[in-house]
Amino acid sequence: MKELLFMSGREIARRIQNMEITSVEVTQVHIEAVKKVNPLLNAVVADRFEEALREAERADEQVRSGDMESLPPYHGVPCTVKESIGVKGLPQTGGVYYRKKYVLENDPPVVSRLRSAGVIVMGVTNVPELCMWMETSNTFYGRTRNPYNPDRIVGGSSGGEGAIIGAGASPFGLGSDIGGSIRMPSFFNGIFGHKPSGGLVPNTGQFPNAENEALFYLNIGPMARRAEDLMPLLRLIAGPDGQDPVCREIPLGDPETVNISTLRVISVPDNGRTPVSRDLREAQKKATQYLSTRGASVKEMRIEELKSSLAIWSSMLTAAEGTPFGVLMGNGKRINALLELLKWALRVSEHTFPAIMLSIFERFTELNRKKMERFVEEGRNLRKQLEELMGENGVILYPPYSRPAPRHHMPLLTPFHWVYTAIVNVMGFPATQVPLGLNRDGLPVGVQVIAAHGNDHLAIAVAMELEKGFGGWVPPPIFREKILQE
Repeated sequence: MKELLFMSGREIARRIQNMEITSVEVTQVHIEAVKKVNPLLNAVVADRFEEALREAERADEQVRSGDMESLPPYHGVPCTVKESIGVKGLPQTGGVYYRKKYVLENDPPVVSRLRSAGVIVMGVTNVPELCMWMETSNTFYGRTRNPYNPDRIVGGSSGGEGAIIGAGASPFGLGSDIGGSIRMPSFFNGIFGHKPSGGLVPNTGQFPNAENEALFYLNIGPMARRAEDLMPLLRLIAGPDGQDPVCREIPLGDPETVNISTLRVISVPDNGRTPVSRDLREAQKKATQYLSTRGASVKEMRIEELKSSLAIWSSMLTAAEGTPFGVLMGNGKRINALLELLKWALRVSEHTFPAIMLSIFERFTELNRKKMERFVEEGRNLRKQLEELMGENGVILYPPYSRPAPRHHMPLLTPFHWVYTAIVNVMGFPATQVPLGLNRDGLPVGVQVIAAHGNDHLAIAVAMELEKGFGGWVPPPIFREKILQE
């Protein structure tokens, strides 16, 4: 049964429907895997194991009934979901202390769509406070640790999701991303993650949620140990729900029809401001060379305007004029950030240090209105430039971060290196995070594959091709020690 922990969700579903395995067996082996790795990782913060096994039993009864044509595509396959997206009957705190007893009464549309496709949810996974930092930690769930090295971060804000999938204990799950919150955890934890085109997937029901134009920048998307699950899952959750005002019908292409030899690949080694580690540069170069051997037209270039990524991202988000971060922290009333900083120093604050500092940074952005307007215009111009560069048959390879997973707390010393993912959100482009093996320290390396709006299938097709060339997800030490050897 342990071989099931290496498979994609699609392969598991196929075997269930062919009666080679049962949903109960699949669900049980993944639940046992979660139980073995979670005490060290602290990734799954609330479970529904008993309910999941009952649902698996019902799924097996349907298979035994013989009506195979009516079975949905992911019939009987278990998964996990980011806590801030939420699952009926489980907590949905968004990492905020004042919501620590809040339990979700109904599934959000994206979760309902997964359930309709036969998916069985095992539990929800950890997030940072208000989902706005790259270390997944909060004052009541605690800190999540990396399956490749527990001294390293898992990223945020879908950090718990990245860690449990990276550990091999969940075949796939849902994350959300407004500045890299799918792609950074996918990168740090060695798995695949796809941030969809803006407006493709409804954000309805998650907490915290974006408002106004920022809804276009916030995207719910799939995270998986195998690339072949990305597009089927994306199709399941995409499309208007009648509630999200920016979500609309966007035709999706098929990755299987993409001819890699006809693609234009632009490799951008860095943003000209934030240095990228040698091992990430080498990994991206190898990915570029591999695609070249597959016939793709490859070009390396620098884009001067990417130097302003931080200012563009923060300005475009602020210009959307949603509820300020500091107000969300205070449950409707802006916190006194300086007072909270003092309370944090005395270890009596209900908030985390990164969240407090982000609320202070937010105020500076709001006060510089003229500069903000200038950077918003720069962002719009950059979007046009990149659209023209990629065209309808091109992708950009770009680093997901400055280096592989840092040690805990270290991002506080380099707090803005996540701009490598954040800039893609305000462009509205789809981007797929692709694992490319491990570095000398045993940590995952990888690359972002970015495509023009609506061309999600191109980014995913490249991810699938790179998985063939580099092997994709590499089981981490905790998987080998806690699961395979026990």
